[in-house]
Amino acid sequence: MADRRMLKFVDLGQAYPAKRPAELRAEDFREIADRYAVADAAAQSGRCSQCGVPYCAVHCPLHNHIPDWLRLTAEGRLREAYQLSNATSTMPEICGRICPQDRLCEGNCVIEFSGHGAVTIGSVEKFITDTAWEQGWVEPLRPGHPTGQSVGVIGAGPAGLTAAEYLRAAGHDVHVYDRHDRAGGLLTYGIPGFKLEKEIVTRRVARLEEGGVVFHLCADVGGALPFAELRARHDALLIATGVYKARGVTAPGAGATGIVEALDYLIASNRKGFGDRVPAFDNGTLNAQGKHVVVIGGGDTAMDCVRTAVRQGAKSVQCLYRRDRANMPGSQREVAHAEEEGVEFLWLSAPEAFEAAENGWVSGVHATRMRLGAADASGRRAPEPDAEGGFRLDADLVIKALGFDPEELPAMFATPELGVTRWGTLRIDHQSMMTSLDGIFAAGDIVRGASLVVWAIRDGRDVAEKMHAWLKARATQGRKAA
Repeated sequence: MADRRMLKFVDLGQAYPAKRPAELRAEDFREIADRYAVADAAAQSGRCSQCGVPYCAVHCPLHNHIPDWLRLTAEGRLREAYQLSNATSTMPEICGRICPQDRLCEGNCVIEFSGHGAVTIGSVEKFITDTAWEQGWVEPLRPGHPTGQSVGVIGAGPAGLTAAEYLRAAGHDVHVYDRHDRAGGLLTYGIPGFKLEKEIVTRRVARLEEGGVVFHLCADVGGALPFAELRARHDALLIATGVYKARGVTAPGAGATGIVEALDYLIASNRKGFGDRVPAFDNGTLNAQGKHVVVIGGGDTAMDCVRTAVRQGAKSVQCLYRRDRANMPGSQREVAHAEEEGVEFLWLSAPEAFEAAENGWVSGVHATRMRLGAADASGRRAPEPDAEGGFRLDADLVIKALGFDPEELPAMFATPELGVTRWGTLRIDHQSMMTSLDGIFAAGDIVRGASLVVWAIRDGRDVAEKMHAWLKARATQGRKAA
């Protein structure tokens, strides 16, 4: 029976859940597509070739059991499909929404290589877990037998939340400290609702709270809450702060009012979505309504900004990127969504200078044409100015989305003995995932640099295992000493 339900890729075409029309979805921050109906999810799952070497799983950072839960979905065994999906990931419905599947699982699907179009893995993953929440199949977090040991997690993003879940399940007391007033990190404040509706995140956080994970929000670690105090309070610490320091633009006029950081802009928008009072949004500083908007950058954060500006009612939205479309780091699907919604992309272009009006507010961007030269250290051809000259764009709001670097560690935690790399990320022993300080671990973007949510979840899963082993060994040594 199972075999007859699979291998349908020759006869059945690829079909993602239908997107709402661009003119309608640009009016709100709801996700742009609904999930599959049950029959559609089963049919699309049945396109899987069940290949002997599943490249989809190999290229998934979590090594999810993708062909197996696709088969179970095709057979209508959705609860088992969910259990298998959940076995390797703490947030499958989040990964199903925001992972760049075109670069990971779906981009490496065997039937994609054969020209039949990849299995719609992300959409099925989203469907499975959303169904599990609706049907009550998502079980509570059950703490393991109490170990009597306490763990502090600094950062409530995907790496910190994942580690907290596994460590609590192992029986440890877990306390999570975060700078924001809501947990979730960039899942809550950095990613817009049209990609990830916030109830999806808050229900995950609520599950951890109900399982005994304690959250300390608005925690100024390194400031009002000294890092040394946390070390004394807990048996082990995990630093999972992510990277929040925005890369700047050095062009003349870059200090004009109305030239803003991408994360400031996205946080303001998400806070308005929560119903918060946001003065910088209300006074127009971080609001695109009625403005000519120029976004600088070509990653997923830039795509989030241009699509947010459309929804805020911008007069025009243009995106400058110094490389061409084929060499941009962001998801090609996101670019396509943005173009459908009216965003104009100016490839091979970079800002040269900014104009400001008499009141100091930005009024225009002077850009230079670029061309691709020899490959750089990353393997991509490096952009260089083109002799053809440049052009000018009207701009009432310029959003810098050039990527993120680590904040000033170890100075931020007043702990000079905490080792960092030449890139400013935390240095760890990759076998133990421990920093230069005994009992202090690190995971996620603060170790690997700005990366994907799925990699943060993988790191959180791995570091929880390392921390549990270390704590267990420490407890054993303590008993022997006694």
